[in-house]
Formats: sequence, C-alpha cells, structure tokens
Amino acid sequence: MDKKLLFKIAAICFMSLLLLVPLGLIEGQIRDRSQRQNEVQASIANSAAGEQTLVGPVIELRYREQVEVQIPEGEAGQAGKTRLQVVERTLMLPPEKLVMAGETVVETRNRGIYQARLFRLGLATSGHFVIKPLGEAASGGRILEASARLVLGIADPRGVNNDPEVMINGKAHRFASPASKNKGDQESPIRRLSIDLGRLDLQRESRFDFSFPLQLTGTARLAIAPTGESNEIELKSAWPHPNFGGRFLPNSRAVSKDGFGARWEISHLARNFEATLNPARGEMLSIDFVDPVNVYLQSERAVKYGVLFIVLTFAGFFLTEILRRSPIHPMQYLLVGLALAIFFLLLIAFSEHLPFYAAYGLSAVACIGLIATYLAGALGGMRQGLAFGAGLTGLYGVLYGVLLSEDNALLMGSVLLFLALGTTMLATRRLDWYRLGAQLNPDSEASAP
Repeated sequence: MDKKLLFKIAAICFMSLLLLVPLGLIEGQIRDRSQRQNEVQASIANSAAGEQTLVGPVIELRYREQVEVQIPEGEAGQAGKTRLQVVERTLMLPPEKLVMAGETVVETRNRGIYQARLFRLGLATSGHFVIKPLGEAASGGRILEASARLVLGIADPRGVNNDPEVMINGKAHRFASPASKNKGDQESPIRRLSIDLGRLDLQRESRFDFSFPLQLTGTARLAIAPTGESNEIELKSAWPHPNFGGRFLPNSRAVSKDGFGARWEISHLARNFEATLNPARGEMLSIDFVDPVNVYLQSERAVKYGVLFIVLTFAGFFLTEILRRSPIHPMQYLLVGLALAIFFLLLIAFSEHLPFYAAYGLSAVACIGLIATYLAGALGGMRQGLAFGAGLTGLYGVLYGVLLSEDNALLMGSVLLFLALGTTMLATRRLDWYRLGAQLNPDSEASAP
C-alpha cells in the first residue's frame, strides 16, 4: 500500500483522537452545569422542605413494670435471693387499621435558569388502635401503670402547612411540637409529632379511633411507612411522570398524560413493623416526582456518542476520497470535526432555555447547514454537500431516538455501526487497495520515468 495512503489514514486517526479534547471539555461543562442544578435544588429544599417520609401514626406505650431480679453476689447474706424492682419500659404499637387517601400538586420553583420541583400533599388519615388489657407483661412481670401517646413521624416538619385537628374517640386534639429525634434511635432522621392520650385502664381493653387531615410540602420524593396491621393507601396527582419505588409497589395504578392514581393494600404479613419505624431500613413505599426530561443527563449521554459521530463522518469523507478519486485535506477533516463537536455545546446552551426537542432540532439544523454549505464548496458541488447533509441528518435522527429510548440504545447503536460497515464494504468490494495510493496521487505518476 502506498505510503501516502498510510499517512492519510494515520492523520485521520490522529485528528479523531485530537477531537476528544473539545468533547471532553464540553462534557466537563455539562457536569458543572448539572452540579449547579443539584445545588440549586438542595438550596430550594433547604428553604422550603426536603424529601418527605411519613411514619405512623403509631402509639408509644410507656409503662412501669414490677419485676423480680437476682440480688448481686456481693451483698452479704443475700446470695441466690431475689427482690422486686420497678423498671420503666417503652413499647411501640401499630394501628389495627390505617387508611390514607391523598392528592398531590406538583409545582416548579425557579432560580435563574435552574429549576426544582415541590409537591404539596393533601392527605386524609384515619384508623384505630386496640390495646389489650395490661395486667401482666409478656416478660412475666406485673405492670403497675401505663400511659399512651399518639406519635406521627415526619422527615421534615417544616413542610407541615397546617395545624391539623386530630379527632380521637370524638374529641379534638392538637399535635405537640416535634422532638429532635426518636429516643433510642439516633440514626433515624425522623422528627415526631405527638399527642398525649393519658393513662390506661390496665384491666380493660382500650380503643382509640383517630382521623386527621395533613397538608404537607416536600421536594421530589414522598415515602410512607405502612405501620398498620392493615394498610389501605390511595394517592393521585395531575403529575404524569411518577416513579413508584420502595419495598411495596401499588396493587393497582393508572398513569396517563393527565396524571396518575395508585392504590396500595399491605397487611402485617408483608411488612416488618420494627423496620417501618426506621426509614433507613427501607420498609416503605415511595413516589418520586421525576423530571421527564433531565437536559443535563441527556446532553451528557449525547456527548458520549460524539466519537461515533466523528468516526462515521470521517469514514464517509474517506470513502468519498477513494471512490471519487477526490483528495480531501486533513484540515478539512479537522474543521468538520470541530463543527460536529460544537453541536453538543449548542445543545446544552439551548436546552437551558428551550424544551429539549427544540434545542436538539435547532442545534442539529445549525450544524448540518454549516457542514453541508462548507462541503459544497470544498468538494466542488452542491450535490456532494447535500448528500453529506442528508447523511448527518440521519445520524442526528438516530441519536435523538437513542436519547429518548435508553433501553434500546445498544440495539440502535449496533444496527447503525453494522449499516455503516456494510455500506463501506459493499462500496469498496471491487477496489484495488494496492493501486489506491497511486490513483490518489496523480503528481507522483506524472513524475515517474
């Protein structure tokens, strides 16, 4: 093979690697803008309320128990004997039935060109507790007295927009100010609202029927711990892009462009009560109010295909050279490669101000028009420029499809590479590669003796 042809191939490979530098700089710029977006979202959450988790309501039972304990061996004459001692204990009890029905409204908060989404939840909660007679504890000791409190856990109490009137056995109550953290659980981020229910009759069964409305604001994510023995939870919203997660998926759900509705029915057999009291253990259901178009994530994914764009375009140039016997200067390769790289910078700049599809279309039209016009002059004809423009239009169309359907990205990319390789092989199947260098260099043939 002629040395000039080898030099041309090496130059094309070098320029392809060289263009990784601007692509890397553009990808770094996208990451910086994405980080700034995350900082703005955190700032808005700090000013309003963060992600919300609801735990309960549950009953906190506090009781004094008389137990028999072994006397320490160090006390003279008392070895092996026992004595009575009073200890204080705390027990958390689940509701027999817990019913929640609510609707969320999602709104957008702006800070400059960056956005964060808040949700406002209107929730109606009801149910009942049954506490069996407490004459004797499970440990065998005798309970002397007991009192109960209704407890509701909330991740960020700043998001509570109302002072709910809690009806318990027909009487109105108000929640007390939240404690800093659950006692005995320093790892839990949950703050507790509570209502004192007073002392219990140890010889009789106690029943507490409760209901209350709750207005809650949060950012991005709502999680609910199904603490009841029987849980019925129903949520709906006009937001059409929910992401259902956690340990429990809805028994039924409907999602459309007009919003979603979901219903959960969870029994005590499907959940661990102790785990529901600590959100870190993940025993809950959740809804993420996701952004349907994360422009920074999609732009970053697009840049990862920049090398593929450059390689396929350079392959098209090289194919034109060998089939039309029309040399293309390495500087022309470089200029077209830079124009391809600029597309991704335009994409991120426009997408911060326009819908992503509009930003993508505007950036693609600008770059395709520039490259087609340049190649029409460089290759000596409008037909050649339009042909390359049509090929680039197909590439941009495939990339947009990949960005919209991440699950099919590998399939579409593999098919594209196969078609490019197949086109190249079919177009050059009768080409004599050994004589190609001389055909591309007519000056060397003219100077030969």
